[in-house]
Amino acid sequence: MTTLLGRRRARALAAATAAAGLALVAGCTSSGNGSSASRTAAGGVELVKAGQLTTCTHLPYPPFQSEIDGKVQGFDVSMIDLVAKDLDVKQQILDTPFENFKTGAFLNSGECDLAAAGMTITAERKKNVDFSAPYFDATQALLVDKSSGITSLADAKAKKVRLGAQAQTTGEDYAKAQGFDPVSFESSDAVLNGLRTGQVKAVVIDYPVVQGWLKDKANASDFQVAANINTGEQYGFTVKKGNTKLLAAIDKAIADAKADGTYKKLYEKWIGPYTASTTDGASTASPSASAS
Repeated sequence: MTTLLGRRRARALAAATAAAGLALVAGCTSSGNGSSASRTAAGGVELVKAGQLTTCTHLPYPPFQSEIDGKVQGFDVSMIDLVAKDLDVKQQILDTPFENFKTGAFLNSGECDLAAAGMTITAERKKNVDFSAPYFDATQALLVDKSSGITSLADAKAKKVRLGAQAQTTGEDYAKAQGFDPVSFESSDAVLNGLRTGQVKAVVIDYPVVQGWLKDKANASDFQVAANINTGEQYGFTVKKGNTKLLAAIDKAIADAKADGTYKKLYEKWIGPYTASTTDGASTASPSASAS
């Protein structure tokens, strides 16, 4: 189980030398960072700190990672816990700016071993980081205020409504590609708050996030999905370019979880109803058509 031992990191992109006090620790580390401790984990995987797998993420982004009851939890957290278990270490989480995930800055500076943040695999991002095998098939959703009368993205554009999106995400990129000038919000929580307070009348964001929001009765009474947008996106975890051993360990954990049923259990716990399909011999999952 992932425990929270520190407060969230400030959002500004800091200098490459971050202090240990910035960490949000997932579990208790089994050894310190002293000279006597080995940073080599099972399978010859070299870690930035001995006894722990350090994960960069960006909070909050439920259901993939968020602080719940004083603990950092979510689908991504649970998946990386499987990697840490295979390496015989504990996971530690650092809350960092989302821009970091596009540039790989905190991987390159040696602050993190990997990044897990519900991040879409793109050709542009592959220039800076190495992606794991896809672990999640994602779609975008157009969420609107029920009183808006908006029925589609085209309708939103025709009515010239203010549209919101999370900054630096593929949802924001998609909205811009469709001719919108979206209001950018720093986090998914800020996106929802912008819709709730009337700053925007509609938002484009990953469907699983919307699915989580609509589990709240208050949100479900005020908002509705006007459109599901299949953009063909897939999420991947990232490592520093050339870190082949850790990448292999991540891919193995994903494959094992899909094969032994762990993936399905975690998906149903954090995302919702699971629908299995076969793509190149690997089981993948897609969000259900409606939120529960």
